[in-house]
Amino acid sequence: DGPQRKKRKSEFGEVDKQLDILAIGTAVGSILLYSTVKGELQSKLDGGHDSRVNCVRWHQDSCCLYSCSDDKHIVEWNTQTCKVKCKWKGDNSSVTCLCISPDGKMLLSAGRTIKLWDLETKEVYRHFTGHATSVSSLMFTTVKPMNESKPFDGITGLYFLSGAIHDRLLSVWYIRSDRKEKNAVMSFTVTDEPTFVDLTVSEVKEEPVKLAVVCRDGQLHLFEHILNGYCKKPLTPNSTIQIATPGNDGDSTPKPVPILAAAFCKDKQSLLLVYGNTLQPIIEKVSLTTTESHICLVRDIQKVLSLKTDAALTKVKTPVVNSDTKVLVPGIPGHSTAVKTPASGKEKKKSKRKPGETEESIEERLGALDIDVSKVKTPGGLPQTDSFAVLLVQGLESNDAEILNKVLNTKKDNIVKNTVARMPIHAVIPLLHELTKRLQGNPYSASLMVRWLKSVFTLHASYLSTLPDLIPQLGMLYQLMESRVKTLQKLSRLHGRLFILVTQVAASQRVQDVPEVNQTAKLVYEDDSSEEEGSDDEMIADKDSDENWDEDEEKEEQSDEQDMTVEKEINGDSDLEPENESEEE
Repeated sequence: DGPQRKKRKSEFGEVDKQLDILAIGTAVGSILLYSTVKGELQSKLDGGHDSRVNCVRWHQDSCCLYSCSDDKHIVEWNTQTCKVKCKWKGDNSSVTCLCISPDGKMLLSAGRTIKLWDLETKEVYRHFTGHATSVSSLMFTTVKPMNESKPFDGITGLYFLSGAIHDRLLSVWYIRSDRKEKNAVMSFTVTDEPTFVDLTVSEVKEEPVKLAVVCRDGQLHLFEHILNGYCKKPLTPNSTIQIATPGNDGDSTPKPVPILAAAFCKDKQSLLLVYGNTLQPIIEKVSLTTTESHICLVRDIQKVLSLKTDAALTKVKTPVVNSDTKVLVPGIPGHSTAVKTPASGKEKKKSKRKPGETEESIEERLGALDIDVSKVKTPGGLPQTDSFAVLLVQGLESNDAEILNKVLNTKKDNIVKNTVARMPIHAVIPLLHELTKRLQGNPYSASLMVRWLKSVFTLHASYLSTLPDLIPQLGMLYQLMESRVKTLQKLSRLHGRLFILVTQVAASQRVQDVPEVNQTAKLVYEDDSSEEEGSDDEMIADKDSDENWDEDEEKEEQSDEQDMTVEKEINGDSDLEPENESEEE
């Protein structure tokens, strides 16, 4: 009977009634309408989406609701009848964000590409290139065009802003009368992925747009810029706000407090900051009077954030932990520990003394489940890639040469690639500086550093391309590579010549190393008889030996005996008889 009662009421009362309703999209595809005044669920919108709802937006007339989902569709709901008014396909991939134009006649939708829809015809009015990843925020920055000479049709000449996950650039787009320009006209650069964006809408021509961007690293960046056309360079923040603890009460080091959200107040000069714990956030109003580029607010939130539980309401007993015990919580990959209570040994001894106890206590069972990390070793003794990434970050932050040598001297391409992929983005530039320094040293270490450089450039190219001061950051590396490439041609020529020389020397050595046939006489007989007689007899002996070479063994023995007798008779000059002697041997 809820919708019927609403229909009878006046339009003004209807709007008032709807102001307290909160629309909540669910992971299963339904939308819940929750009344904040009554504190109860008012109605449920079903049958629109098959997959999780990514974004829900109220229309200006407040009885119409738009939603988008992972099922690639956009649905227009009538919240009075709780039924689907219209449903159409919004993208080829999941639609992640929606935004309604100031006049309520157009709708922006975004997955990765951004589309502007005409809500009457449900047709695409304009296309924009969008982002490489899924868009997480869309909002109009102006309500009137800057150029007031042309008649305003409600949408042409307006600017809107978009941000995406894993993207450090917020893009500003301009809606033109023609369809030529599809790219962003300007962009704002921040330190990490934007998680919350708020802005003051520019209503007058010369009024600058104020932008507050909260990043995943807990910082708040403030921008102030007049939107007046194309701007090539990414704009850096006018000021950055961080919150930290004072560092008193035994802990001397101040700790950063993450900012969760920020919103401009109606006066456009002060901000509402939400910071601390997501379970108990602290909301504070801060006036922006200073012009400093970096502001750090000191807030003591330790007492405020301590979660108190009533002992009477819970049966769970919390263990008493000594003050000197340090418990590591999940944080950077690779840091994990098994929490063991120091008093467990004594309690085990006590439990053993109890007579008649056969079953082990729960504490003993839990103790038995603790895995000794020192016994678990990876094959080859090398640490896993997640600990390599942690070691690399520690080495870069502490500038520890021993840790850096251990990590950077690895030769396995797979480990290098995984380490670079898992390291945090803020460590990429320090790693490049370290690699540049090492490239100037020993040629052997330089060959190892090239593998790291290749992995860094292939895996973090998108991050490096967003840095505004990339060229001065990598200037030394560019010069080093250019100087080495210049000498490459000369070195290759020298290498070719040296290769020819070395091969020739090696070939000549091989020829010299072949053992020569020893041609010196083994026996020498000298006699006074004439040379002619001796030479004739030598020729006869030569003939005999040559003819008898290929004959049977018996004939060979006979010829040997004949030769011996001939030689004994002759006793001639032996200058010309080395061959006969070798044959006889």
